[in-house]
Amino acid sequence: MADPDFSATGVRIERWPRSLTRAGEVLIKDGRLALLTSYGRVIDSAPVRAVRASRPWFAGRGGAMVTTLNGHRYRLTMGQRSRRPDGTATATAGRFLEAVHRAGGARN
Repeated sequence: MADPDFSATGVRIERWPRSLTRAGEVLIKDGRLALLTSYGRVIDSAPVRAVRASRPWFAGRGGAMVTTLNGHRYRLTMGQRSRRPDGTATATAGRFLEAVHRAGGARN
């Protein structure tokens, strides 16, 4: 079994106006992006080439927005549990955006 291109746990996943999970998982594997609950249930999944991901200026540290995942807009807040001043949350969000770009998704 191949390792995922990107994996992050402890991710807050929101679809306005409500939070879907505070401890979810974001996984990019085999050309697909999957948003999972803390129990491993799939919230949404799509081919990475059909996903647009960006980090808007108002998202704050560690925030990334997936704008087109099956027509739904999700806000992902990565590294929220650590809140360390070393930039861990920002680095995780940056790695996520880079993984989406590498796997063929659009990045704004």
